[in-house]
Amino acid sequence: MSADHKGAEAPVLLSVQGIQKIYPSAGGGVEAVRDLTFDLHKGEFVCLVGPSGSGKTTLLKVISGLMAATTGQVLLDGTVVDGPPRNMALVFQEYGRSLYPWLRVAENVELPLKVAGVGKAERQSRVAEALDAVGLAHVPKSYPWELSGGMQQRVAIARAIAYQPEVLLMDEPFAAVDAQTRADLEDLVRSVWARLGLTVLFVTHDIDESVYLGERVIVLSSSPTVILEDLAIDLPAQRDQLETRSDPRFVELRHHVYAQIQKAKTYTGDTQSVPVVG
Repeated sequence: MSADHKGAEAPVLLSVQGIQKIYPSAGGGVEAVRDLTFDLHKGEFVCLVGPSGSGKTTLLKVISGLMAATTGQVLLDGTVVDGPPRNMALVFQEYGRSLYPWLRVAENVELPLKVAGVGKAERQSRVAEALDAVGLAHVPKSYPWELSGGMQQRVAIARAIAYQPEVLLMDEPFAAVDAQTRADLEDLVRSVWARLGLTVLFVTHDIDESVYLGERVIVLSSSPTVILEDLAIDLPAQRDQLETRSDPRFVELRHHVYAQIQKAKTYTGDTQSVPVVG
């Protein structure tokens, strides 16, 4: 763990406790997620990585209150999550679908604040700050369709942070952009995290990305999902696309996570149908 990482000293903000998710089926039910337990401390940046179909998105929907767990619970600052919490925001992979094409950039960012009943002056201040944080202060009157894919995803991130969440959940947010844009967005999200003191849970299938971004990497198995490893990333707090990725420790950590993902693909938990609870 890096010397700059204070997660272990900070209080637990998000606690995932024994989460299991069973989807109903003709055979009784399919277990997608099995007994997942982990904590996020205030101000941590944690990445979830696993093979395709490993239940990452299901888990994020449960954590965000968009889907009920079959068993287990999620606590946010000591309170059980039983619906979308006020102090949590979610950024999806498909930014194009999450932005309203008939609204200008600033209006897209402002919309959740309007719905929440935030006053006009406060809304305008938050929108301006959020757009500045993601480097889009110059395009508030543009429409999303006038922007590149990377800029559209910046708008989605700005909308999330304008809401001023304590916890930011990100579901493979850079999967649909090109490699150079992805690198830029990775650095952007780490900058925003450090600047605003957010707690970030970042879901990705990209091993290198998880090691580059995270202070911890939680490796998930294939379905039914369990945690194979919760790994501390002991890289310097300041990261650079060239220097960090050529650091021998980065390469070592990347190889270690890759090996765990290969194990995850061959994980042979009991995948038989199980009775549906409730």
